[in-house]
Amino acid sequence: MSALDVEAVQAFVTIANLQSFTRAADALGTTQGAISVKLKRLEERLGHKLIERTPRLVRLSAQGAVFVEAAREFLAAHDRALSALTSTRRRFTLGIAAHVVGPEVPTLLARLNAHDPSLTIEVRLDNSPKLLESFDRGEIDAAIIRREEDRRDAEVLAPEDFGWFAAPDFEHRPGEPLRLAALSPLCGVRDIAIHALDAAGIPWTEVFLGGGSSVVADAVSAGLATAVFSCRVAPPGTLEVSRKFGLPTLPSSEIVLLSTLSDQQSRKALRTIAAAFREHRSTAA
Repeated sequence: MSALDVEAVQAFVTIANLQSFTRAADALGTTQGAISVKLKRLEERLGHKLIERTPRLVRLSAQGAVFVEAAREFLAAHDRALSALTSTRRRFTLGIAAHVVGPEVPTLLARLNAHDPSLTIEVRLDNSPKLLESFDRGEIDAAIIRREEDRRDAEVLAPEDFGWFAAPDFEHRPGEPLRLAALSPLCGVRDIAIHALDAAGIPWTEVFLGGGSSVVADAVSAGLATAVFSCRVAPPGTLEVSRKFGLPTLPSSEIVLLSTLSDQQSRKALRTIAAAFREHRSTAA
C-alpha cells in the first residue's frame, strides 16, 4: 500500500467530524469539490469506501468508523513531528464569554492542542463587552463571544437561544417582583433579561450578582432566584419557567469568533477552533 496523503486524511477526518462536506470545506478553507477529490483519492488508495453520502445525510461507512481514530492519530503524529522542529513555543490567547463557555470547551482545547502542540494556550473568561474591548486593544488573539454589534470581522459559529431557568422548587407569587440572579451589571445577557421584563411590565429585583456564570448557576440551583441562561448551558436540574410564570420571550443571538490573525499557522488554529465548536454543537443537537 502506498503512503497516505496528509491532506486527504485531513479532509476525511474533517468530514467525519462535521458530518458535512460544506462545513468541512469551510473549516479547511477550500471548496466542496476539492474535499470530494481528496476523499476519493484516499478511498482509492485504501481500497475502501469511508463516507456514505446521500442528499440528506453524511456519515461514516463501517470501514470509515474503523479507520477514523487511526486517522486522527496519524494527523496528530504528523503535527507533532512538524512542531518538533520548532523550539520556540507560541502563545495563543483566547477569550471566551462567560455566558458562552460550555461543554464544548474541552473538545475545543483538545483539538487546538492536537493541531499545534507547541502552543501555550491562555484562556480568558469575561463578559462579552469586556472581551470585545480587550480584542480591539490587541490584548487577545481571538474571542468567542455573544454578538454585541454588527461587525464584519465576526465569523458566526452558531445561533444562541435563551430561556428563563429556575430550580424545580422555586416559587414566584403573582404581583411580587421576580427575583433575579445575574452576572455583573455590565453583562449583556443581564441587559436582555431586564429589558424584556421592563417591556412586559413585570416588576423585578436582583437578589444575587455573581462574578462568574458558575456561581450564578449555583444560586439558581439553590432556589434563590431565576436567571437567563443560554438553553445550551442551563444549570443541570433546573427548568425553563417562562410559561409557568408568564415571563416574556427572549430574543435569540449568535455566537461569533473574532480574530485578526492572518498568518497561515494561526488561520489553521482558528479553523480548528471553529470546526470543534460547530462539531460539538451539531453532536449535541
